[in-house]
Amino acid sequence: MPTTPATPGLSDRWRDPGFLDAAHTWIADRLSERDRAAVGAIEQHHVTDWSTVMRVPTEDGPVWFKANDESMRHEAAVTALVAPRSAGRVPTPLAGDPRTGWLLLADAGPRLRDVIPVERSLERWHDVLEAYARIQVACEDEVDALLAAGLPDRRLTTLPEAYDDLLAGLDDTDPRLPDADAIADLCERLAAFGIEETVQHDDLHDGQVFLGNGVHQVLDWGDACVSHPFFTLAVTLEGVVAWGVDDEEGSEDVEPYRASYLRPYAERYPLTDADLREAARVAMRLGWICRAVNGHLPQDPGHTRTRLRMFLDGGA
Repeated sequence: MPTTPATPGLSDRWRDPGFLDAAHTWIADRLSERDRAAVGAIEQHHVTDWSTVMRVPTEDGPVWFKANDESMRHEAAVTALVAPRSAGRVPTPLAGDPRTGWLLLADAGPRLRDVIPVERSLERWHDVLEAYARIQVACEDEVDALLAAGLPDRRLTTLPEAYDDLLAGLDDTDPRLPDADAIADLCERLAAFGIEETVQHDDLHDGQVFLGNGVHQVLDWGDACVSHPFFTLAVTLEGVVAWGVDDEEGSEDVEPYRASYLRPYAERYPLTDADLREAARVAMRLGWICRAVNGHLPQDPGHTRTRLRMFLDGGA
């Protein structure tokens, strides 16, 4: 998935000397609380409209600072909430401030995106998807806490109205797009399977998975929401895995990866394999509606239109 370029004026906040001074002071204070200190210049590695990431060298290895805008300020609180329920698959923050949304994390190792071209294999995705599904199951009882932490509410009952509002604010929408009643029908079909809604990463791609200390870890929960868990499969399977090692559309069969993801749900719910596959099929369509709503940026309607087109044209 391409990264949206920063918009002049929006991204300038992260380069403002006042913000940088405050962030550096916060980093130093949080490291000091852990008897650590920076041993070199802090480097601002990444700037977008909605966030910035800085690399902080310390005597015990690099740590990473992240700041989010208001739309993703919940990431610090949600990461801290999900981490202890993840069996080590989400790193526990070194520090976090729910008020500002600032977050400090230990280095998580190489990205899956950098490992796959070397290994020439997507095999690691099987472990990632099963472990991630277990995180979602473990967080089913935490919906109230997740919403209180600021996660957007994209549950099935909210999605048709949110979709309607999204279309009303877009110009030149595809005439094939159905009305909100059709989306409500799909939501009702999916709800009938009885799978509980929970935390949903909503942007789980190979740039968000790190090898950690020999264990695949899922980071970057800023796009997360509370929704149907299977919505994840839209981005991960259709948007990433289906493109294979060489980024060729449709070059990889997603069914084995979907089966890895569904394994914890087969253990959790008294559903047949056919029911789980059907639920996943419906969710992979609706997942693009959730992604369009949840990831919409007024300054970047192109990405929203792409996600709506994936809803229309996806074949899983």
